[in-house]
Amino acid sequence: MTKQQILHSIIDIGIVPVVRTASMETAVRAIEAIYQGGIRAAEITMTVPGALRALERVADAFGDKIVLGAGTVLDPETARNCMLAGAEFFVTPSLRQSTIEMARRYSKVICPGALTPTEVLTAWEAGADVVKVFPCGNVGGPKYIKALRGPFPQIEMIPTGGVNLETTAEFLKAGACAVAVGGELVDATLIRDNRYDLIEERARQYLAIVAQARRDMAANS
Repeated sequence: MTKQQILHSIIDIGIVPVVRTASMETAVRAIEAIYQGGIRAAEITMTVPGALRALERVADAFGDKIVLGAGTVLDPETARNCMLAGAEFFVTPSLRQSTIEMARRYSKVICPGALTPTEVLTAWEAGADVVKVFPCGNVGGPKYIKALRGPFPQIEMIPTGGVNLETTAEFLKAGACAVAVGGELVDATLIRDNRYDLIEERARQYLAIVAQARRDMAANS
């Protein structure tokens, strides 16, 4: 896929599941469940043991059927390794311009983390495709996204932190182009209990909320 197709897919899906599990095997199984639930995107964080191998396995198994990303990418070297393992987009917890430059060099989607208005604008000017607003739930959640979108209507934002079944619609209506959801979807307890069927069901619930929120927004526009 081209960079624009990747970006369009992420925004169209509206949900980026953040897969942060205790093993490579559980990460792959969680993505299988997410996929069965209808979400065609996933982000494997570099905190997963064997994360690069997990990326390779998912890329081999799903190919272009899923938009695969790497999360918690702290430096350009890691971004390059993730790209070679099959990642199409990169998500960082903080703003590091050299990582943005690496992604741009290879025409991959980059979502650097930022929080303050200055950081958000700096990330955008450095070449971010989307700015990950993190940790969003700790500073006001949807209200904070709405406040940022006032001066920065041209900057696409994906909030991370504080996103759950109750707040997803609020984040989208506040101006987020998509949301990133971690433990509220890829629940460690469900994985421990081997209840991947419930992760699959939760994925369906999130997609339904996104679809309804967008219908509401279209009706009110």
